[in-house]
Amino acid sequence: MDSGPIGIFDSGYGGLTILKDLISALPGYDYLYLGDNARAPYGQRSFNTIYEYTLESVRWLFSQACPLVILACNTASAKALKNIQLFALPELAPDRKVLGVIRPTTEIIGNYTASKHIGILATTGTVVSGSYLMEIKHFFPEINVFQQACPLWVPLIENNEFQNPGADYFIEKYVDQLLAQSPEIDMILLACTHYPLVRDKIINFCPPGVNLMSQGPIIATSLRSYLQKHPEIESRLSKGSRYEFYTTDAESDFDSHASRYFGSPVKARHTHLDHR
Repeated sequence: MDSGPIGIFDSGYGGLTILKDLISALPGYDYLYLGDNARAPYGQRSFNTIYEYTLESVRWLFSQACPLVILACNTASAKALKNIQLFALPELAPDRKVLGVIRPTTEIIGNYTASKHIGILATTGTVVSGSYLMEIKHFFPEINVFQQACPLWVPLIENNEFQNPGADYFIEKYVDQLLAQSPEIDMILLACTHYPLVRDKIINFCPPGVNLMSQGPIIATSLRSYLQKHPEIESRLSKGSRYEFYTTDAESDFDSHASRYFGSPVKARHTHLDHR
């Protein structure tokens, strides 16, 4: 079989924070990033809509010869991943794999709390799905999980308004609402790939001793382990340290915003998805 890059999908720019950590940990592989910016954000859309949008994006990445696709989006992982794995993949591409970001995170999250009270900051879609509650309960049944939806954070971040003083009100508001659910929370998961951009602001509104966890390093460690356990997939990944970026919206807009997430300049191409 022909080899191809690792496909990375996100509804917008946030997955670039995951891609940055993947490249740092696994620099030898080729990566192809797709941001569905024209339809972002996904956070408050219905299950069916997110499933259809995500499946269209996975199909497109498969058409670019990606043997492995990572949904670097918590909302897509929460609302679309299982159905894609169970129902779409067997017919669409039984020899390829689609992975998400929730399972790798929940497999280790219980190791980072002493109080066994953890907080989740996420989009409305991720919170409503209950995916983190179910997965953490599976791996760490003794852990108490408290969730807080932050519906305004992604729009603030993607529109580059998060550095303005006015954004602090909404960051403090959601952090306070989370911490009010339990004074024993000692670890908070940033369960959206956009949120690392406001990490410093979040810390300012947390009491001392609360640990903030971002997902990028977790996903990178998990992917390394996965590829070691699945040589049939690893052997099909192209290895030239090449990175390509695609967006469903304007390339100039993508390029002007993406460097904040990726850490270096980005040059994207435009693509149309196959709307079925």
